[in-house]
Amino acid sequence: MTADVWLPIPPDEIEGLPEGPAYRHWDGEEAYPADPADCAFYVVPYMKPPGVGVRPLPGMRSVQVVQTLSAGIDHVEPGLKHLSAGVRLCNARGVHEASTAELTLALILASLRGIPDFVRAQDRGEWLGGGFRPALADRTVLIVGYGSIGAAIEDRLVPFEVAPVVRVARSARATERGPVHPLTELPDLLPQADVVVLATPLTEATRSLVDATFLARMKDGALLVNVARGPVVDTKALLAELESGRLTAALDVTDPEPLPPGHPLWNAPGTVVSPHAGGPTSAFLPRAKRLLVDQLNRFVNREPLRNVILTTGA
Repeated sequence: MTADVWLPIPPDEIEGLPEGPAYRHWDGEEAYPADPADCAFYVVPYMKPPGVGVRPLPGMRSVQVVQTLSAGIDHVEPGLKHLSAGVRLCNARGVHEASTAELTLALILASLRGIPDFVRAQDRGEWLGGGFRPALADRTVLIVGYGSIGAAIEDRLVPFEVAPVVRVARSARATERGPVHPLTELPDLLPQADVVVLATPLTEATRSLVDATFLARMKDGALLVNVARGPVVDTKALLAELESGRLTAALDVTDPEPLPPGHPLWNAPGTVVSPHAGGPTSAFLPRAKRLLVDQLNRFVNREPLRNVILTTGA
């Protein structure tokens, strides 16, 4: 094989890449490393501004595989119309589960136990004692989007003695831990939950899924945690609930994103905002490299690829 492979990680930093392809390093810079028309396997740069990753797609007339380093593919979908039929789009399942699940637990615990209040009090040199705060123990947690990340979140919730975890996905299925409910049952499940975690992909079905009706079904005092995508939540509807004090929120993703200075979410009562920090941790690079080595060896040896989300023209 002599076709080009575009990598956002320098190829000499990835052990185990198969021989044959010409490896080109491109991480979103203005200049391309080679002619996009010669690229057969394209790994999309990670955590770049909108539009960067899809920019070379119109010229990639020979591409066979587009591999993201993110779990979501919504940032790549606008460029798929430029590709010929038969191109496989793969996501990074297996790369982000640990990091995103860790942050989810951190956001839940920080919100319930009032950690942001303690940090602000420390800045003032004030001992903020007194009063009871909610524990995670004995709380009912509803996970909306029970894929690999949702399952990893549950793995980390179990030692905290939550009771119980309720799982929701696009369609019903059984797991070793219990049933996964379909999205159609959400209206009946929401009033049971103390914590609602959003871990669903952004699709036409989930865009603005969390609207005023969804939020109204949540119990008083419940916590909404979003580690999915910002547009899954109707920001205006959420702000109304936060400003009333009825709900609290912990948001790793927002709409708009980045959240601009002066946006009311920054100062909404009971709200913790982190800057889309779920994936980029020390766990990312070794897992991303393992994924790329495995996928490229499969590609070169004409074996089935992992994590194929869709095939263009299918």
